Amino acid sequence: MSTILSNIQQVRARIARACDAAKRPVQSVTLLCVSKTFGSDAVREAHAAGERCFGENYVQEGLAKIDALADLRAALEWHLIGPLQSNKTRMVAEQFDWVHSVERLKVAQRLSEQRPPMLAPLQVCLQVNISGEASKSGLAPHEVAEVAQAVARLPRLRLRGLMAIPEPAGELEAQRRPHRALRELLEGLNAQGLALDTLSMGMSADLEAAILEGATIVRVGTAIFGSRR
Repeated sequence: MSTILSNIQQVRARIARACDAAKRPVQSVTLLCVSKTFGSDAVREAHAAGERCFGENYVQEGLAKIDALADLRAALEWHLIGPLQSNKTRMVAEQFDWVHSVERLKVAQRLSEQRPPMLAPLQVCLQVNISGEASKSGLAPHEVAEVAQAVARLPRLRLRGLMAIPEPAGELEAQRRPHRALRELLEGLNAQGLALDTLSMGMSADLEAAILEGATIVRVGTAIFGSRR
């Protein structure tokens, strides 16, 4: 058995146990395999193991893999989860299926204008700096509602929900707190009339805490592909 296949099976088992603990169906959580710094062969291997959703942090690296795996394009779903600069929105709007890291209305407007009309709407999440870290990207929680309402009105985009990369914490309850705060923020937006269904939160080290607090997408790289190259 390949290492990637074995690792995927272990991650899937963790997700299943966490869903069981949260009394949620396992189908309510999507595994996003974060393939940054690993080549297209690793993505191909993970796809052969049954995975279809892949996350990339860097636009150029992601585009190179999309091109290298063009034969699988209809079978793969590509998610940009890293920073997006305004000068790279066109390439992303034309090639990716999801963007998790929208943190400025200007970027969302450019993605909307540049999404080809023959493609399905680009699925987007707003990135929230839920732990208030100076080094982290994302909207402050108090900024989210105004931006969300504006993004939700843009054509050729579909605002799906929120994404966060919480500050690392060792103990389960400490891990749960920022994920709970993101869920409550999403619930507040839905109470204002939005219909959001996505919480992109939880990674290799804290996916259990995230699932307990309602994560619908967990972004797992290290536990599948190994330490970053």
